[in-house]
Amino acid sequence: MIESKTLNVHNKNGVVYLTFPKLDKLGVCHGFSTRLGGVSTGDQESMSFSFTVGDKRENVLENYRIFCEAIGADYKKVVVAYQTHTSNIRKVTKEDVGKGIFKDQNYTDIDGLVTNEPDIVLVTQYADCTPLLFFDPVKRVAATSHGGWRGTVQEIALKTVEIMVNDYGSKAKDIICAIGPNISKCCYEVDEPVISEINKLEYLNKGLCYTEKGDGKYMLDLKETNRQILLRAGIKEENIDVADLCTCCNSDTFHSHRATGGKRGTLAAMICINTPLQN
Repeated sequence: MIESKTLNVHNKNGVVYLTFPKLDKLGVCHGFSTRLGGVSTGDQESMSFSFTVGDKRENVLENYRIFCEAIGADYKKVVVAYQTHTSNIRKVTKEDVGKGIFKDQNYTDIDGLVTNEPDIVLVTQYADCTPLLFFDPVKRVAATSHGGWRGTVQEIALKTVEIMVNDYGSKAKDIICAIGPNISKCCYEVDEPVISEINKLEYLNKGLCYTEKGDGKYMLDLKETNRQILLRAGIKEENIDVADLCTCCNSDTFHSHRATGGKRGTLAAMICINTPLQN
């Protein structure tokens, strides 16, 4: 089983998944999947969460059920974003439960979800992009965002925090953030047009975000870039967990678009506000 120095690795009945220590300490229901423990076959083997990459619908539904059971969430209360590498974020209520999995969505181009209602399972999907989870234990607000390089340069991490602060009354200093496994700097080669977009964020310490290889190529660190954006948003450094795992290096454990040339399933990050205990 994969090992991590910064994340907690779980194996529940063959379902291998990851959680973040700071969220675990708060008792937050959440998890980041691996490709292990599901029922999908072929390129999607075995835990995959997308209905649009060639998998059978019944397999994907069963994967949701299995994974939600493993992390302690109700898969009948899942909300799945339709992601297109934007920085658009949707505020989710109980009326949205089941959208993207059991019933049609009435929204498109959504790469972040946020709610303050208990038991709703927010889901975003990945196959190398950067998963971002957020939780405010004071106002009890949860969010998840999808940070590919396009979403990252559009500051989806900062915009998620802004919505939590402006629309839900959160204070940035209270918010706990988690940056999950993605294609890391060791494997993520990009070209000049991508770096020119990164450079537009003038507050970034560019020397930590990427390394120039020559011939117009760079190795980009989206974990570090998003970490700096979160700090810019007012998140405390000590309130951020950062994964030490690369999806591309570990494509036997994670679905990786780049490692497989696009022949893959999808990973999922999920977070759910637990129902408060009754006195």
